[in-house]
Amino acid sequence: MTEDSTPPILGHVLDQPSAFTPKNLIEDVRRSRQIPIGIVPSVCILEFDGDITDSLVRDGIAKPFGPWACFHTSMFAMDLEGVTCGIIARTIGGPYAVLIAEQLQAAGAKLIIGLTSAGRVSPDLPLPCLVVATSAIRDEGTSYHYLPPDSEVACKSPVVPLLERELIATGWAVRSGKVWTTDAPYRETKAQLNKWARDGVLAVEMQAASLFAFGVAKQASVASVAMVSNAVDHAGTQFDTGSQEDGLRVLKGIARAAQSLFATA
Repeated sequence: MTEDSTPPILGHVLDQPSAFTPKNLIEDVRRSRQIPIGIVPSVCILEFDGDITDSLVRDGIAKPFGPWACFHTSMFAMDLEGVTCGIIARTIGGPYAVLIAEQLQAAGAKLIIGLTSAGRVSPDLPLPCLVVATSAIRDEGTSYHYLPPDSEVACKSPVVPLLERELIATGWAVRSGKVWTTDAPYRETKAQLNKWARDGVLAVEMQAASLFAFGVAKQASVASVAMVSNAVDHAGTQFDTGSQEDGLRVLKGIARAAQSLFATA
């Protein structure tokens, strides 16, 4: 392949600084919307679906966080297990999740957790269950803007084993391992699912590889928890992620893991 025919996704010059930064965007939002300066909660959760956030807001558990300066999202804050956590709903897909993660890091967040929906790849995975991602297959585009081309990226945050421990305490079935990140959920073929299952992939989702690459490149502490609730080979109830109370227990487990991480830092 000649230099001119290299796909653009593989041709990024990674050692050059960005001309457009999250700090610049935050300053523009503050100025245009007259948003007061404030540091975001140390723990921020990117909730893929938004159902948990909606229920927390409806019940008065999560309240608007005014200093969050973002054109695209609203942040809500809540106290969980003695930890103040921010939560942002419907950060769907790697590009959007990393767009917001960049701004969270610039605004002072110390730990960013993606809480995403996922489909089962491993036939041995129970449904529903939680998967704490330890690495991700890079079948998406965002990670190639942060790291050189490779097939996989690991989660470098020491919060991973803490998440597994605390989420087991919620009563959910919990596994940790590799996930497959895709930009195109409606292009998952049986051949791909079989291949990744043979390679030890547990679940397929849309964020982890992007977030992990951002975390490695920007030295940000990020992690991903997948709520696995469906599978093409499953004949039972699909997309069952439990009750609102189940979702709150998951968030409390994340908060406890964060508390343990900060205590040992």
